[in-house]
Amino acid sequence: MIAPQTPHNKDGEPLKLREQAYEEYTRSLLSQQIRPGQFITQRQLVEITGYPLGAIRELVPRLEAEGLIRTVPQRGMQVPQVDLNLVRNAYQFREFIEVAAVRLFATNADAGLIARLRAHHEQIIERFERGEEDGLMQDAEAVDLELHEAIIDGLGNDIIAHAYRVNWIKIRLIRLAETRLYVPMIPSVIGDHLRIIEALEARDPDAAAAAMQRHIEIARRRAVNMG
Repeated sequence: MIAPQTPHNKDGEPLKLREQAYEEYTRSLLSQQIRPGQFITQRQLVEITGYPLGAIRELVPRLEAEGLIRTVPQRGMQVPQVDLNLVRNAYQFREFIEVAAVRLFATNADAGLIARLRAHHEQIIERFERGEEDGLMQDAEAVDLELHEAIIDGLGNDIIAHAYRVNWIKIRLIRLAETRLYVPMIPSVIGDHLRIIEALEARDPDAAAAAMQRHIEIARRRAVNMG
């Protein structure tokens, strides 16, 4: 397999080889080329990612530390399974981080950013109401992530931002396995977001926190029930 074009970070700088391998591993995981619960060898990771064995050997400890792969004695490496324990842990992490973060965001966020977030959400609703389906699901998921990442990035804390993005990979795995956002759910999910945005516009930290907590709890229950 030929390695993909060199990825860059958000500052436009090329990623190191092991970081490129990490990006390709997570892409393969979320595209379901690598399946939850699958046992996999380093050689197979070389074939799947297109990166050399040295980069994969450097990658594995990071994946283990982040819970994106685990070593099973006498069996090898296993991709994490989507189970009730993962659902509980991932959504509990979201609640602890995002409810606190949205309180600060309600107070400190730039008004222009909040206005853009509202506009992007309303565009999704308008497309849904027109019956447009081409590309709608992907765009709705992008807008979904945009709000949550804006709130987390508003903290200005790289440690929290990194931990959050690792957890978001696990949330995506849960969605892919059981509860992937699909078109009929768009009004409900985007509606939850608009309630959060309304509280942000009012600069009301308590209302924003309550709306976020409700949103995460609904998502958690959906994941548990469908699992």
